[in-house]
Amino acid sequence: MVEPGASGNEAKKKGVVTQATLLRRARQKIAYRPEGVSPNRRARRRYTVRLWSVRHSRFLETVYARFADAFLMLHPLWKAVGYARAERPVKFVERTVKGFLFDCRMCGQCALSSTGMSCPMNCPKQLRNGPCGGVRANGHCEVEPDMPCVWVQAWKGSRQMIGNDAILVVQTPVDQSLRETSSWLRVTAQAAAQREAQDTVQAA
Repeated sequence: MVEPGASGNEAKKKGVVTQATLLRRARQKIAYRPEGVSPNRRARRRYTVRLWSVRHSRFLETVYARFADAFLMLHPLWKAVGYARAERPVKFVERTVKGFLFDCRMCGQCALSSTGMSCPMNCPKQLRNGPCGGVRANGHCEVEPDMPCVWVQAWKGSRQMIGNDAILVVQTPVDQSLRETSSWLRVTAQAAAQREAQDTVQAA
């Protein structure tokens, strides 16, 4: 150990190991940080695809609308099989497709058609109705500086969409009980029930 009165330079000249050096070496031996633990590093791979989805929000809006119509046409099939039984395979497909395109978090309450194809659940604060007050001057997130703000991107994407005013509709709080469920099936079941109710009223 170094003498109490000796400076760092003097210790180096004498070849004496200081306490600070010992502590640093000890930390290096026990320190372990798995690869890819940084939220920035994990998410950066997905930024490119997410930003592509926002830039092509008008195209994806059209595809989504046609897909929703086709899914609704399959309502008799879902009803025959049972929505509960269809949940697992449909959820797998939904997670795969939306996970790749939007980094979907499977909240079960998809708002992509209202948020310019930018998933609000990617916001570190999970804000559902616009950005926080900490958006950086370059349009990036205050929590993850390398990540473009989800809501800045949402506004850009919504401006290209036919239903561009949908972003102004206030979203309800996230219902945590719907996490890890298929929003495709839930929305289809709701649309089918609404259509059947209208048919009943018209028949009466």
